[in-house]
Amino acid sequence: MTPKDGVTTHARVRRRLPMLRIHFTSEDLTRVRLASGPDPRWEAILSTHHVNSAGGPPVFAEWRSRVESALSREARAYVRLARSRGCSLDFLAPVAGAGQDERHDTVLSTSTARFRNELGILGRQGEMPRWAAGPPDSARAWRQLATALRAYHDQAIAPYWSALRRDVGTDIAARARILAGAGTAALLASVHPSITWREPVLTIETSAERDLHLEGRGLTLQPAYFCWRAPFSLTGQALAPVLVYPISHRMSSLQPSGTDQHERALAALLGKTRGAALVALTYGASTGELARQLGVSAPSASEHAAVLRKAGLVASQRERNGVWHTLTPLGHAVLDAGTTLREAGERSRVRSQVRPTGAP
Repeated sequence: MTPKDGVTTHARVRRRLPMLRIHFTSEDLTRVRLASGPDPRWEAILSTHHVNSAGGPPVFAEWRSRVESALSREARAYVRLARSRGCSLDFLAPVAGAGQDERHDTVLSTSTARFRNELGILGRQGEMPRWAAGPPDSARAWRQLATALRAYHDQAIAPYWSALRRDVGTDIAARARILAGAGTAALLASVHPSITWREPVLTIETSAERDLHLEGRGLTLQPAYFCWRAPFSLTGQALAPVLVYPISHRMSSLQPSGTDQHERALAALLGKTRGAALVALTYGASTGELARQLGVSAPSASEHAAVLRKAGLVASQRERNGVWHTLTPLGHAVLDAGTTLREAGERSRVRSQVRPTGAP
């Protein structure tokens, strides 16, 4: 017999999303770590999900337009191997704690059996690069894989690394402040709205019902610029546990290094280092964190913050043994005005290049 509230119950069940449950031990809670910066291979593999996606998030539209038209054949091979729908190659995923060269090495040291198995699964789901469809244990296949990985990184990630690192670093600074001021539980709960922390389990709305038992290995929190919508984690017990999560984005913030007119305008107005300091303080930072982002000493960072504070662009507040700096409304207005002026300048440049027939 159908219960009276059968329709309501059914609707409630349909709305329930699958959950990833990360199980902590008391030892794991002492081993929660913040990544030191963006991970180039996570950024590469996640960014491929936005390439050729005309209906993708608007925040990536400018980057996508530049990159999609500029990728070489070798780089496009990586995009096809790292696609977001269906199966992807698990061995492309980064190894926590490894340097960039080591991360490339872990891909190229993948066992022949694993390489053959994963490529076979991927091949049954769609078209692959021709070299990947051949015998995966051939030296040529390994060389092509290395070429594809490095070509994509060089063309889609490296030119934007400075701006990407700045935004990810800002998020890490904010999380570090939460950890220092309120502890691990507050840090875990702060990562994303889809996360629920009820000790000893961290629950995340995700695409599949899964459980990850840390078993004393701890957890690394890895912010990623190109992560979108929700955090995720690989659940293989052989993998170092990492929770990858999206950061907050400023529209049009991802510009190629050396061509960011906004930052050049700030540098002309405030000086190079103080302009960079204003950008670094978008989400706030301590004096030590500001010094690390600027590559200067702590006294020098404090001096730059003091100058910006006297100009009404920054507010500073002492917290415990340090000082926390944030932008004032005027500081944010200067940043926003710089972005608006840059975009207006680009529109003006485009209009000037489109002349009526017969125009001089």
